[in-house]
Order: sequence, then structure tokens, then C-alpha cells
Amino acid sequence: MTIAPSRSAADQPATWERSDWASAFRNVGTELSDEALTPARGSIPPELAGTLYRNGPGRLERGGQWVHHPFDGDGMITALSFAGGEVRLSNRFVRTQGWQEEEAADRFLYRGVFGTQKPGGPLANAFDLRLKNIANTHVVRLGDTLLALWEAAEPHALDPHSLETRGITLLDGVLKPGEAFSAHPRFDPGHHGTPRMVTFGVKTGPRSTIRLMEFATADDSASGVRAGQLLAERRDTMAGFAFLHDFAITPNWAVFLQNAMGFNPLPFVLGQKGAAQCLASKPGERGRFWLVPRPGSPAAQRHPQPLVVPAPEGFVFHHLNAFEDAASGELVLDSIFYADFPSIGPGQDFRAVDFEAIPEGQLQRCRIDLERAGTDPAAAVRCQWLERRCCEFAMVNPQRQGLEARFAWMAVTEQERGNAPLQAFEKLDLLSGARTLWSAAPRGFVSEPVMVPRPGAAAEDDGWLLAVVWNGARCASDLVILNAADLSEQAVLELPLAIPPGLHGSWVADPA
Repeated sequence: MTIAPSRSAADQPATWERSDWASAFRNVGTELSDEALTPARGSIPPELAGTLYRNGPGRLERGGQWVHHPFDGDGMITALSFAGGEVRLSNRFVRTQGWQEEEAADRFLYRGVFGTQKPGGPLANAFDLRLKNIANTHVVRLGDTLLALWEAAEPHALDPHSLETRGITLLDGVLKPGEAFSAHPRFDPGHHGTPRMVTFGVKTGPRSTIRLMEFATADDSASGVRAGQLLAERRDTMAGFAFLHDFAITPNWAVFLQNAMGFNPLPFVLGQKGAAQCLASKPGERGRFWLVPRPGSPAAQRHPQPLVVPAPEGFVFHHLNAFEDAASGELVLDSIFYADFPSIGPGQDFRAVDFEAIPEGQLQRCRIDLERAGTDPAAAVRCQWLERRCCEFAMVNPQRQGLEARFAWMAVTEQERGNAPLQAFEKLDLLSGARTLWSAAPRGFVSEPVMVPRPGAAAEDDGWLLAVVWNGARCASDLVILNAADLSEQAVLELPLAIPPGLHGSWVADPA
């Protein structure tokens, strides 16, 4: 694969071939341990010391049957460990109960949330409401434990070095068996004095309940706090069904967008659809922003109950960031909006999906007037588009989480308008609108980038962008290291592994 250098956003895009894109969806048949990697081009920055963890579906077929949607695939963790200018690779499936049972049977025994059915048609699937915890969405480290996350159930605990599965964890009794635990935590860099992992769980129904939780991320001998200890929590109830994958935080607020969605469970109960296929937008209705005061913050003293204001039309999976604008008294939230909920219906092959028929994600900024939110919610929100190119998986420098950031990094399409596979990375200046692109087109396809600040850096964009890229030319994956400031190529390492497109990942720095 020839990888294009960083360039302006106006350059002519290269075309992509469906066969290259579809070739990424395959079973992972190998588990490697501490495999040394050599750069095919460039060199590994010696300052990079830590591990890039990635999670995503690694098992997409059993007994000749393919999953209906990649999101139904069993979770596999990839670890890329950096030290002394070298990188070592390990990967391992999460040994969930369902994975072990289906490995032994060599067929699907559970239905998938996104439409995968057990063999036998609707009769074999009707009234089987069990869900397999596939642990495939995110992976984060909390203390001496690696957590493989899937938002409909409890996390799985793994050894952070060997990736061995320790089993389901209830986090020292914080969770009840089967309790939902978000797959999209946010890491507070220290707004309340020390770093925290802030996350949530949702119990859905005609009324939905959000449980907000904040955990210590490191031991503190002075206070006796242990890494992984629950520091604060609260519960709030909202009217209607709540589909929440992500949220955002500021020092005072946890911000949720309750999409205007309905859920009709009957096709799921009757074995005709997966649970997620029973979701549908409510025509003519708008979602709602829920501003939940974080426990112990000044906002919690002023607002014992959440502030609720209307959201723009559209559907949101992911948020970029949020911050509090002291000059205007507004809370600012940047989110990736779709015109409608994107889904793959029964009978469709996800590898043959018509991208032009699926709405693209675009980055929009919403400014919420906190004073008006309490008195005139309908007039409290004003919005502007920040990026109309199709984008996903956006992030800021982790030290700017919850604060105003100058720069954002995200995965984008090679073409400027419309939907297509994600093939490039973009650095977006949120103040000037200036854009820089690095492209893997025409035969490369990108996933979520992770921004890693250079140790001791003063500039917000001083660091690297790490990402796993699908290389259609050799039907395998590459680790790409880019300079975060200008997206110039630092190094490309050709992995001895074909990793299907993943979901989320995280960087864990080695102790200083």
C-alpha cells in the first residue's frame, strides 16, 4: 500500500475498491504474545513509553454463518507495547462465557444485539432473550486491571500484561450481576484534584435511569484511596427510552444526549430482529440534552436536579468534548450528528452496504446557555457546524478533556462530501477551521486514532497519533504513528496480524 503524506483538504481524493474494504472483515485465527515488530518505514519515537490497547470484534463467523453486523463479533484485545524505541505486539480474545461455549460448539448459540441470529430461523430464536456479553467495544486500564467493556452488561477483567481473562468483575461490589456499565468512560485529568474515570450505566424502560459513577485511577497513600475505588455517584431518571453510548464531561457537568428514539421489542421477542434493529427514530421529535451536575461540584450545589434542554435534530453516537465558557456562561458541546439512526436491516449483508443510503456523521458544536436552560430551555441552545466532511471517532488531547481545546483529531472519509469508508485522519483547528489530512487511500482504511501527548509537552498538539490501519494491499493491519502537529508520518509497522476494524482503544503510559 502506498500511503499518501499529509496534505490539504482540497486535494483530489483517490477511489476505493469494495473488495479492499470488505477484506478487513474476517476471523482472527492467531493469538500472539510479545511479538517484536520492526518499522517498515520511519522510526519509533523513544519517548513513547506505554501501551496502546485496542478492542474490537475478532470473531465474525462460526460454522459457516457470518454475523449480521460486525458489532456482534466477539471481543479481541490487541496490545502494542512501546519501550526504548521498540514495539511488541500481543493479542488475545476475551474468554467470555459465551465465547467459550460457542468455540466448543463451533456455531452461534446466542443472538446478537445487531441482528445476528442462531441457526434455525425465527422459530429457533423466538422468546430467547438472552444476550451474550461479547466484551468487544472498549478497553481501559483501572489500577492493576484491564477492563474489556460492552455497555449492556458488566466489564470483564483482564491481566494488563498477559491479556489473560480473569472473569467478570463487579468492581468490588459497585455493580450488581448483569448491571449495565458504559463502554465509553471519560478520563478526567484532574478537575476535582486528582484524575478520575467518569462513567455511567443505563437502565432503560418507559422511564430510564442513568447511574453516574466516578472512580479513582491511581492509589493515593495520603488519603487511603485505592485505584478503582468508587469516589462519587448519583442516579437520575428521565422520561422515555434512552439510547446512550457516549457522554461528555466538564468540571461541573456530565452531559448526555437522549436521542429521540423509540424501541418496539416485539420483533426481537418473536425472533425476527436483533434488539438494536428494533430501535427507530421518532419522526418530528427532537432529542434532549441532559446536564447532570457532577457530585461535589459547585453546579451540584446550585442545581440538585439535571438541566434539560432540546437538542438539534439528528442522532448522535459520539461526542468530541465539552467545556464551560466562562465569558459567555455557556456549556459548549461538540458532537458527531447523523441525520438519522444508521442501521443495517434484516436480509442485508453488511459487506455490501450502500454507503450512499446511510447518513454521514458530521461535527456540530452546540452552545447551551446555562442561565436560560433553567428558565427558557427552548431558547437555550444555538449550534454551528464545525466539519461537514463525514467523520467519526474524534478526540482531543486527553489533558484537555472537559476544557476548551484548540485541536481535534478524527477519522474521516477521503471524499469531502457524502458517506464512504473512513480512509484518512484529519487534524482540525477548532478556532480557525484549518484542516490537515493524512490519507491511507486508495487501499487503506482507518479506525479510531489515539492522541498521545509528548511527555512534558507545552504545546497542545505536541505528540503523536497512533492508529491501526487496514492495508488492503496485503490483507493485514499496519500500526501507523503520525506526528500530531502536522500529521507527517513518523513510522509504519506492518503487523503480522489481520485485525478487523475495531471500535475503541486507549493509551496507558508507563509510570514515570
